[in-house]
Amino acid sequence: MATETTKTTDILDPMLLSDPIGYITKNQEIIFNFSWNIIYAIIILAIGYILAKIISSVTYKLMTKACIEMTISHFIANIIKYTFIIFFIIAALSQIGIQTASFIAILGAASFAVGMSLQGSLSNFASGILLLIFRPIKVGELVEVAGKTGTIEEITIFTTTMLSADNKMVVIPNSNISSSVITNYSRMPVRRVDFTFGVEYGSDLKKAKEVLTQMFEEDNRVLKDKGITVIIGALNSSSINIVCRVWAKTEDYWGVYNDNLEKSVEVLTKANIGIPYTTYTIINKQ
Repeated sequence: MATETTKTTDILDPMLLSDPIGYITKNQEIIFNFSWNIIYAIIILAIGYILAKIISSVTYKLMTKACIEMTISHFIANIIKYTFIIFFIIAALSQIGIQTASFIAILGAASFAVGMSLQGSLSNFASGILLLIFRPIKVGELVEVAGKTGTIEEITIFTTTMLSADNKMVVIPNSNISSSVITNYSRMPVRRVDFTFGVEYGSDLKKAKEVLTQMFEEDNRVLKDKGITVIIGALNSSSINIVCRVWAKTEDYWGVYNDNLEKSVEVLTKANIGIPYTTYTIINKQ
């Protein structure tokens, strides 16, 4: 190997400038071998690039068929592509006589240094990969996560973007999401709607329960096959609480809740069921 290195260095002999034809004649074997090494290196690079593209494309198609998120499919396909390209670049450099051991060592040290300086970003990256693979949240879903509630707009490798109810854009690092409790309001097709109605002591409780049950039965959005629960929930200091539980499709949740909350005042009043309210007694000691 030492002999080959010496011969390669001879190509830079001053004779190359003073008598190029004589130099070529004298070193034609070395030049011939060196030229073929360059050609081999170019062929290695070309084959490597083609293989990298083919393998990357096949990987992306397989991941797409497996219904893996497009973002992560693109990312992994690109990682595979550039890993192959770097490998074949190193092989090509080695073919023309360049020592690659030190190059690999420098590349490894640089990768380690970059990794140490980007620990936070790498944590977000790992969390983003997990979110895209396991999909606890999806675009368009209403969720509560990391202390924020909103509709998911975009999930990227490093951050997740959501819109709050008052149309504020909230960007959350993915590591915050993976380390917190996730409440997904949209994932299940049906949800239970809970109500608590307070009535005065002395009210006809049987009648109150009947009119509330009828109110829910008249609402077509309430899923009757899931049952309607109307029970006495608590005896408070100033009211008797009637707890009602019904089921509705997730998209009908707020409509069922708001409409029936408003209608309950009407049906209880018509049935002469008193709705308590806070009263204050003021005593003048003068």
